[in-house]
Amino acid sequence: MSEADPNPQTQEDFEFPLPPPSFTFIVLSLRAQAQMQLGLMNFGEDEKAGPDLRMARHTIDLMSILLDKTRGNLELDERRLLENSLTELRFRFVQVTDEVGKTVAQKD
Repeated sequence: MSEADPNPQTQEDFEFPLPPPSFTFIVLSLRAQAQMQLGLMNFGEDEKAGPDLRMARHTIDLMSILLDKTRGNLELDERRLLENSLTELRFRFVQVTDEVGKTVAQKD
């Protein structure tokens, strides 16, 4: 039998502080998620994971619903953040879709 560690590390030892919950955090989280799905952010050992256009479109649509359902209830800076994020993500979606189409055409 091995001796028990007198100071075992717990999950709490590895936790980091979370930002306060806010509308801004929701928007930034969804934006980052869509950017990863579009292949614009890469984490890990994969050289570059291909985009998941279906999931990216879904996340962008969720953000659009969020904009529609919160209309008239957001502060100016919150609305601008959401609108600007949507505009950028839609533009990037079109760019990535075009790139994927060109790559597929080149393989044929």
